[in-house]
Formats: sequence, C-alpha cells, structure tokens
Amino acid sequence: MATFEFPWLTTLILFPLLAALPIPLIEAKEAKTIRFYALSVGLIDFALMVCAFWSGYNPQNPGLQLVERYSWLPQIGLDWSLAVDGLSMPLILLTGLITTLAILAAWDVKEKPRLFYFLMLVMYSAQIAVFAAQDLLFFFLVWELELVPVYLLISIWGGPKRTYAATKFILYTALASLFILVGAFAMAFYGDNFTFDMQALGLKQYTPGFEALLYLGFLVAFGVKLPIFPLHTWLPDAHSEAPAPVSMLLAGILLKMGGYALMRFNVEMLPHAHITFAPMLAILGVVNIVYGAFAAFAQTNMKRRIAFSSISHMGFVLLGIAAFNDLGMSGAMLQMVSHGLIAAALFFTTGIAYDRTHTLAMDKLGGIATKMPITFALFVAASMASLALPGMSGFVSELAVFLGFATDGIYSNSFRVVVIFLASVGLILTPIYLLSMVRRVFCGTQSFKFPELLQDAKPREVFVAACLLLPVIGIGFYPKLATQFHDVKTVALAAHVQELLPAGNDRLLAFRSQWSAWEGENTFPTPITVAEALAPTLGVLD
Repeated sequence: MATFEFPWLTTLILFPLLAALPIPLIEAKEAKTIRFYALSVGLIDFALMVCAFWSGYNPQNPGLQLVERYSWLPQIGLDWSLAVDGLSMPLILLTGLITTLAILAAWDVKEKPRLFYFLMLVMYSAQIAVFAAQDLLFFFLVWELELVPVYLLISIWGGPKRTYAATKFILYTALASLFILVGAFAMAFYGDNFTFDMQALGLKQYTPGFEALLYLGFLVAFGVKLPIFPLHTWLPDAHSEAPAPVSMLLAGILLKMGGYALMRFNVEMLPHAHITFAPMLAILGVVNIVYGAFAAFAQTNMKRRIAFSSISHMGFVLLGIAAFNDLGMSGAMLQMVSHGLIAAALFFTTGIAYDRTHTLAMDKLGGIATKMPITFALFVAASMASLALPGMSGFVSELAVFLGFATDGIYSNSFRVVVIFLASVGLILTPIYLLSMVRRVFCGTQSFKFPELLQDAKPREVFVAACLLLPVIGIGFYPKLATQFHDVKTVALAAHVQELLPAGNDRLLAFRSQWSAWEGENTFPTPITVAEALAPTLGVLD
C-alpha cells in the first residue's frame, strides 16, 4: 500500500495564491483587517516552509527532494513538476522571510490596500514557484507571472516617475523572457524525445554550437534579472520609484532569481558551454563590481545609490559562478542569501527615513541622526554589513568568492590576478560610497527644513529591521547556518563541471592563447571581445 506524502511545494505555492482571492471581498473600511489577513497568510506559508524543511528535506542529499509531478496539459507536454535541492531551498526560505517582512513593512499603505496585498500574495506564490519548478515551460509561465505584480506595485504606489520606471521594467524583463521561451522549445524539440522536464533536458547531448546559442540566450534572459551590465538600467529607476516594501522584494528576491537561474540552467544543464564561457562571466562580474561601485558615487538619491550598490554586489555572484570549484559556487550561493537580507534591510531603513522626510535627496537631508538615533543605528548596521565588515555575512560570502576564484587552477595566473585586483578595487570603493551616504544623510549640519516632523523608528519597524539583521550577524559569525543548506549541492555541481574539464580544456586553450596575446599588447579585453574570441571555438561564427 502506497504511503501518502504531503504535497509541501504545491501547498506553499497555491496557499498564498488562493488566500489572495478573497481579499477583494474583505470590507475596505478597515484596512487593518486586510493587513492582518495578509500578514497571517505570509506567516503561515513561512511556517509551512520551515515544516517542509525539517520534515522532508535532507541538506546532505545533493539530488532533488520533495518531488511532486502531476500531468497538467499533456497535449503540449506541460506538467506541474516541482522539487527542491540545495540551489532552491535556501532561496525559498529567503523568499518566505523577506516577503512576510515586506508585508509587515507595508503596514501604513492606505491607498487601495486590498489590491496592494492581493498583488503581494500573488507575487509570493510566483516567486516560490520559480525556485521550485522542474518543468521548463512551467518555469517560464511563473517567471512571467511574477512580472505582473511588480509592474502594478510600482506603477500604482510608486514615486513621481513610477509609470516610466514600471514600463521600463516590464519591457526589459518581458522581452528578455522571450529567450527563455525560445530556448525551452529549442531544447524540448532537440533529439528524439520531446520533453520540458529539466532533468531530462540536462541529459541531452547538444552540439557545441547549439549549446552555445542556448547558453547565450539564457545569459541574456537571466542577466536582465541579475542584472548584468549593460542590461541593468531598469534597476535604479525601479528602485528609486518603488515603495520601500517593493524595493525589499526587488533587491531581496527578484535579483536572486537571475543568479539562481544561471546556476540551474547555464551551469547545471549546459555545462559544456559553461566551461567555455566562464571566462566571460568572470569579466562581466568584474565589470559589474567596478562599474556599480563607481556609478554609486554619482548618485545623490539614496535609493539609486543603494541600487547601484546591488549591481556591484551581484557581480560577486557572477564571479563565484565563473569559478570551477565548490568554494566559488558556494560563495555565489551565500552571496545571494547574504545580499538578499542586507539589501532588504538597507531599502527598508531608507524607507523609514523617506516616510518622515518625503525626500531621498541626500543634499536635502543631513544631521537627522539627532532626531532619529534608532533609525541611524539600523542604517549604519545595514551599511556595515553591505561593505563586508568582518563578523557579518557579506564578509564571509565575498571572501568565499575571492578565495574560490583565486584558487581556481583552470585559469592562468595572470588572468586571476587581473580579475582579483579589479574586484578588490570595487570592494575598496564600497565603504567609501556607503559611509559617505551615512555622513551626508545622518551626520553634519541639519539640512532638513522641518526637523520637528522627524520621528524615530517605531517598534514594528525596529522588529522588521532586526529580523533582517540578526541572520546577517549570525551567518557572519557562524556561516554554516546558511552553507549547510547548499554546500552538498554546490560540491556536486562543481564536481559535475570538473568531470567535463578534460574535454572543455581544449576549448579553453584557445581562450588562453588569446589572453596571452592581449597581455602582450597590454590591453584588457571587453566582454564583447571575449565573446568574439570564444565563439569560433564553438562553431558559432564561421
């Protein structure tokens, strides 16, 4: 007699979605009822995640767990296929924590509260589904579904330029998603067996040129979400116009969808192409780190400066993915979890200041720490975590990425030295632009015209910030709190790629030769020249 297994993942996905449906029927005279209802849904779903982790998930198993598969639309090969592993489970838990806290952070939303919380819960479901999906067509559908709530949340509750920011966001992400759809059908029709099952697609033997095209298409699609330079320009606009709770979700979860998909698709499913294009990922990561840091200096808007900081920090994720060892890939995963918590804390504490001052312009603030000492302390703590202060999670994750790439013997010594040096420049710039923001906003002469209006953080706001910062400190002192969720998987993923390196080395030899030529000319290549150097080895160009 078959034993019944509780459908944990289906429940986690459908519960917020189904719970959102009655919200339009709730009496709107008392917005407090809607807030408590949405918060209860978020807490229950997060509690279910914790139960699923403790009862059915084994961190020592690198394979897929909590597997659920139901035939949905067999006519087109679409299945409701769900599972988790070390790449997805930590990010699902991160989604539950940050979304629940974002609902609590949005407690003062008064305009159309029913629609606001309805969209928050729909996005909650879609984000969990993205991390759990094991059917590529289903993955595309929930990837697209997640875009709609973000667009509406920005365009309705955003700042003065919200329409422009929301439209730019939807155009960038929707157009990039077409690469996922095209890639899904190309992989499904390739070979004899038509399937969208991601495990089966990863076992197919693609020709080098075809795999390279798939890799580049997915890189564009997921690079917009990460975001990778030059596909990043939607992010500062979206953050500067989005309300603080939505910025928490954008920085804390949305960007991690791009990093997760790169590891799931480009590394795990297309390892041969990854071996060839990994040097380009490393260079793109360095460009993100350095460009994001320098661009942050030019920003006088607090949220735009933090947004460019996020671009810089996500470059470390690319650098870790580009490493061919488990330390680098583990560092990339840890950086996603760490940055999710830190960026959410930064945007939330910035939102506290904005709620009191109604401005994000740093030149119009200054000296507000005397009136808002608790907010000042929380913002400084989040900034210290972001600049990788030892004892906080940012230090551990970035150190793991640096060590992972520096000890990767696949790359030449000179290439590693150049990449580590430039990444270090970005690391040095981070405390400068963050601490200068702290000084201009909270210290110095009082510049805000109405200091009598300033009120310090409320207990609810302190609680939200503390729930984000305590895990940051905990992981900083004891990294295993986070790494135990994904280490076994990243070790298996790195071993899978390393098994293919003898064949892949032939492809890397051409790149090494070209790199030596660039060294002789004293020139540093751009991502475009790297792509041109790599393409002929795969037969992409004649």
